[in-house]
Amino acid sequence: MLFERNLVAATPSPAGQTGARKERRPRWAGLMQGQNTALLRAAFFGVAAMADALAIVCAALASGFTHHLIYYSDPGPVDSHFLVGCIIAALFVVPNIMRNDYAMSSYFKFTGHLGRSVTLWNLAFLSALILAFLTKTTTDVSRGTMIYFYVSGFVCVGAVRSLLVQAIETRARTGAISSRRVFLVGHEAELRRFSEQYKPWTLGMRIVAAAVLRDEDNIDDDLALAAASARMLRPDDVFILAPWSQKETIDACVNAFMRVPASIHLGPERILDRFADVQFERNGPIASLSLVRRPLTTFEVVLKRAFDIVASSVALVLLSPLFAFVALAIKLDSKGPVIFRQRRYGFNQQPFRIYKFRSMSTMDDGRDIVQARKGDARITRVGGVLRRLNIDELPQLVNVLRGEMSLVGPRPHALAHDQHFERSIALYARRHNVKPGITGWAQVNGLRGETNTPDLMRKRVEHDLYYIDNWSPGLDFRILFLTVFSRKAYRNAL
Repeated sequence: MLFERNLVAATPSPAGQTGARKERRPRWAGLMQGQNTALLRAAFFGVAAMADALAIVCAALASGFTHHLIYYSDPGPVDSHFLVGCIIAALFVVPNIMRNDYAMSSYFKFTGHLGRSVTLWNLAFLSALILAFLTKTTTDVSRGTMIYFYVSGFVCVGAVRSLLVQAIETRARTGAISSRRVFLVGHEAELRRFSEQYKPWTLGMRIVAAAVLRDEDNIDDDLALAAASARMLRPDDVFILAPWSQKETIDACVNAFMRVPASIHLGPERILDRFADVQFERNGPIASLSLVRRPLTTFEVVLKRAFDIVASSVALVLLSPLFAFVALAIKLDSKGPVIFRQRRYGFNQQPFRIYKFRSMSTMDDGRDIVQARKGDARITRVGGVLRRLNIDELPQLVNVLRGEMSLVGPRPHALAHDQHFERSIALYARRHNVKPGITGWAQVNGLRGETNTPDLMRKRVEHDLYYIDNWSPGLDFRILFLTVFSRKAYRNAL
């Protein structure tokens, strides 16, 4: 447990007062530990910056040496390569220093490093090219060397950061290293939930104290003693762990710790655990927490729609011979129409009729719709082939052209299934925040076919929400590519 692993666990004393149980050590030990943590953070900041700079310079030298050795059989102008490496290193490292990107807290997870670096890396190269043009030194380094350097330098920076992250993560998991010294205050149940759910020591937090609040009658005494302990321990951050509905308790905690030289944080409310991208926003005097962002901006909606129109139009023209062949095969195989239509919910839960090549002997579209199962007798011979190859979905290109669907998005379900899953799976309805798609992130990850358990549908919903929160044109192209060429996209076909 957190209280056993770390320095302090606050418990009621025999006299009825709540105190912080501490190790036997000098009173100045907290200050010394705070100074040691600050020195560690400063040292790591310098090491991380130097690692990036060294990686870039080494990549510049290696790129120049390799290019000239291959094409000219000599090492080339080493001094020019070194100078270019130093310039790019300065243009890349200095802005990272200014935006505090080398803080130890940024290295407990690798997530975000490449995204933060790619823009700055391109700007550094663009600035270097402009500088070389203005100083008329563009001939000092060959274009081939710069191309090699552009690729290898970014790879080297990513590799160095990955190694640093692994080193920090390994030591953080054992609690051997931390970037922040944290003081917790709150009710015992909240303290335990915080430690068990978030395991803060794995995130670079060292809990130096945990003060337990009892009830409202004794809260002033509890907070006075807790604040005194915090002043002695000198934490970097104070986390107030109390339900946000307890306004009086939170106000009292804030007032007590305002006199402590530390950052004060209101601990995570349970509802926030449901959302991955919570952000604080201020609009004039109005402060709010943004739980869910708008899925796509106006520009992104226009861009996605333009691609849908062009791609679906071209696909319909190119696939028209296949459509004719499939229609003939369906007619010869079984009685019934070629196209199956069924009501589905689309964007903003607006109903529409989806088009599919008929693959079953039934045309269900009511309140009770039984999902297709493996070996389902309702699936026709031609229908089985169409389903395995995903061909039965191709008429939805017409839905895309009409604006009811997109090429990529969460797969729409029958109305009866939608209504059932909305009641049983949290955030299911968020799937309707974008247009449904012919294919999606869940489908290319093998999550297609029958969803006969809540867990299977929950996994599919998690993938759909990931797509909504991380949409980009690149992700759409990736999904379309995987839909055609990935084995997972054909898995569980019925």
